[in-house]
Amino acid sequence: MCVEGVRAGIWWFNSILGGQDYQRYVDHLRRTHPGCEIPTEREYWRHRHAEADNNPTNRCC
Repeated sequence: MCVEGVRAGIWWFNSILGGQDYQRYVDHLRRTHPGCEIPTEREYWRHRHAEADNNPTNRCC
């Protein structure tokens, strides 16, 4: 039972930090844009952070 609780905590923490965002994005591209080039994970995060800096919506600071 303790191991399950730890796993659930890790899953929750990972989802809060966006740990599955890249994989969800890749799945989305494959489903809705089948011929589209898939960026590397590094390119994805670089673009995502640049967008967040350029359009600072929904941020407290």
